[in-house]
Amino acid sequence: MYDFIRGTIAERSGTSVIVDAAGVGYELLAPLGASFPPPGEDARVWAHLVVREDAQTLYGFGRREQRELFRVLLKVRGVGPSMGLGILSGLAPEEIAAAVTAEDIGAFT
Repeated sequence: MYDFIRGTIAERSGTSVIVDAAGVGYELLAPLGASFPPPGEDARVWAHLVVREDAQTLYGFGRREQRELFRVLLKVRGVGPSMGLGILSGLAPEEIAAAVTAEDIGAFT
């Protein structure tokens, strides 16, 4: 399991970040609006690896807390990595916690 990848941000798109770590470019899928330094700067990207029968996919987060929330979301029945990224792309972690506390299912639609 990966905890984080430290290296230089090589590229950043809306849904992914590529980190050059010791000459290897790691592509990590990321939530929209995730906070990463601009290309060319060093960063620590918190990672989560999902291994499936047909793919191994890295997910990246600018903050450890965001990655931990992603992991909590994956434990919810019916929530997979794509939906977890979608939730994190649309709501701030504080909004997710408030919606769960208030049992506001509508906040996630």
